[in-house]
Amino acid sequence: MDTIDIKPKGPDSDTSSDKLKHDAEKDGFEVSNAGYVLKSDGAQAELAGIPEPDEGKVVHNAADIVTQVLSLEDDPSLNPWTFRMWFLGLGLAIFGSVLQEIFYFKPQVIYVSLVFLTVIAYALGEFMAAVIPRKGRIGKLLNPHPFNLKEHTAITLMASAGTQSALATEALAAQQLFYGGYPSKAAGIFLVLSSQLLGFTVAGTLRNVLVRPVKMLWPANLPLTSLLETFHGSKAADAKTVVKKRMKVFWMVAGALFVWEVFPEYIFPVLEGVSIFCLAHQNSSVFTNLFGGASGNEGLGFLSVCFDWQYIASLGSPMWLPLETMVNSFVGYIGCIILFMGLYYGNIFRAQDFPFLSQELFDGTSNGTNAFIYNQTAIMTPEFLIDEAALHAQGIPWLTATYLGYLISSNVGLTACFTHMMLWNYDDLKAGWEWAYPSELKKLFADPHWYKFWRASTEEEQDAWAKRMNEDERCDPHYKIMMNNGYKEAPMWWWVCALLVSWAVGLICLYVMHSTLPWWGFILSTVFTFVFMLFFGAQAGITGFGFNLQPICQMLAGYMFPGRPLANLYFTCYTYNTMSMGLTLARDLKLGQYTHLAPMCTFTVQVVGCLVGALMNWVMMAEIVANQATILKSVQGTNIWSGQNIQQFNTLAIAWSIAKDMFSIGAKYQWVTIAYLIGFFVPIPMYLGNKIWPHRAWSYFNFSIIAWYLGWLFVGINASILSYFLVGFFAQFYLRKYRPRWFNKYNYIVSAALDGGTQTLVFILTFAVFGGSGKARPFPTWAGNPDTTVHNLDYCAVSTINVQ
Repeated sequence: MDTIDIKPKGPDSDTSSDKLKHDAEKDGFEVSNAGYVLKSDGAQAELAGIPEPDEGKVVHNAADIVTQVLSLEDDPSLNPWTFRMWFLGLGLAIFGSVLQEIFYFKPQVIYVSLVFLTVIAYALGEFMAAVIPRKGRIGKLLNPHPFNLKEHTAITLMASAGTQSALATEALAAQQLFYGGYPSKAAGIFLVLSSQLLGFTVAGTLRNVLVRPVKMLWPANLPLTSLLETFHGSKAADAKTVVKKRMKVFWMVAGALFVWEVFPEYIFPVLEGVSIFCLAHQNSSVFTNLFGGASGNEGLGFLSVCFDWQYIASLGSPMWLPLETMVNSFVGYIGCIILFMGLYYGNIFRAQDFPFLSQELFDGTSNGTNAFIYNQTAIMTPEFLIDEAALHAQGIPWLTATYLGYLISSNVGLTACFTHMMLWNYDDLKAGWEWAYPSELKKLFADPHWYKFWRASTEEEQDAWAKRMNEDERCDPHYKIMMNNGYKEAPMWWWVCALLVSWAVGLICLYVMHSTLPWWGFILSTVFTFVFMLFFGAQAGITGFGFNLQPICQMLAGYMFPGRPLANLYFTCYTYNTMSMGLTLARDLKLGQYTHLAPMCTFTVQVVGCLVGALMNWVMMAEIVANQATILKSVQGTNIWSGQNIQQFNTLAIAWSIAKDMFSIGAKYQWVTIAYLIGFFVPIPMYLGNKIWPHRAWSYFNFSIIAWYLGWLFVGINASILSYFLVGFFAQFYLRKYRPRWFNKYNYIVSAALDGGTQTLVFILTFAVFGGSGKARPFPTWAGNPDTTVHNLDYCAVSTINVQ
């Protein structure tokens, strides 16, 4: 017999528990008062106000997804605090952070899939539960009960917090490669730790805006939540059948991808980007620039087809990206191809004197045959400040036209985001500053204990909070369930203390490292992080699109700290990096909410994972930079290692350090700065159009996303883009609309399986044959693995511009 747990909404409910029990018992259910629980058989607690799941219903919005696709079942008795959780959580945090740092130095940055780590955690957790005896004190300590959902979620969150490549390591790598090294390894380690933890605490203080509302869907969590629910599905007989079917699909797809990826990754790398046009015409540089894209910084990859899921899903699986976001990105993608080809073949900004795609600074003596990398060392003093006399003697550096296109379009998109969110999503954002309203401040100071931020909430205050959440229509149903089942929030003072400690450590480290960033600049970095987190965090939560804020952070630093490239690097580290980390951890807070993990447990595992991962990031960065320095400084790198991210970071740091000569009004690249102003006005016509002729189409197009994608292809391997959109539109349009039953049951599981199978194999190959263990073992050259000194991987012509 199935069970449904019943509990009234609150003390003001018109329907009593007795009546609910009577009605449920009439329908043949056993009833308890543990709280709202929706079992997998589809039974429901009417007073929860949540519709019964219908696998054949087309999902239209966030509320549909969190109630129709994700389970609302909860068991508060499940215990996450086990030896298994700590052992596997720490182990996977270390493993994931090492792997992610390796991937960061690849020609195309690949992000370690949480699905990959979740699958490993499940296999190891079940293994430990099966083989460790449960008898005796030791047995009860190491294996107290079967491996459960909340234990698994806690492991996943700890691994996720660790599996981030800290931008602080990029700043340290740049200082090591281009500035003669940094003075203190200990300070470098603590700098990485503080920058990562600071982002986490900023996200935590804004969780009322970024996590709790139902609109903040954080789409990347959907395949992962679906996978966790499948692994730990209901034990009811009919639910077991569903779980078995989903697990069978998962393992079949994951196994198939594990085997398949050996070919595009190692044996047959031509499959990374098959271009019919390049195969037909192998000696045309125009074809290379437009249709090529299988090698790093080769071309735009237009109409190329990729068969390598690692690159198709390098920025996240297209199977979970919302259709609206995908449409906007596709519009921007087509615009990017037109823009870049127009810039280059129109020879705008002397485009044809430099490589088609590159992030380096170039000397003005470059021509269409030889491109000379700018000698940045010659314009710096021993203290790493810009020497004005040397700068004017050597001349102002040049950038490639495509890189300028990226800077201009992304700057337009960045400020457009502020306007778009204020016009279309003001109600979702205003909670972020409601605390500053006079009425709220009056309430705060009316409390005689207002200054005691360390004071724990009383039971009455906790009940009052739960009641407010239940009555708030914007609140996620999963969070309501947690409040009704008695979960206690992690106190705000936990977040505040972690923020203050990480901030103080960061300030000390910056002075020890001779960063040239003043104390007031560090304060401003924290202020900007909060503002950016509010706007761009909300956009990421709603659309799944995360904005790259690195250019604007470096621009701000350039004007605040002119002539100080190191200050630029570290200011960006404590703005862009902290915000990126904050977005990741806000997403993970939402995952904890979807799986009903106690907030105090979520806080603990995220802090621990964050610190462990940051430490391992530094270790791997130091090792890679020491062994691959020459390759990391080269423009193209190899198909194994690349320093493109460090080069881009350093390029912008130097360029913005001489902003008055390069980007200010009247300078040759003034449109990079003017773009910020233009962006504020770009979303306004659509909003006014909706006011005059109201229609859903006006709000469908998000010009902040479109503008960013106008510069999307400025770097990396671009041959996978067409396949990315084909898969995404098939899943989010055809399957969601015309096969909703299959979509609701299997779409996110298949997405998880594709990621899991692929990244398991990539990890093995990294250490077995790609040189991750010290020695590379390349596959013999043949038609499917061509000599890239003669042709690119897709047989497009190699660039004739010699970079020196």
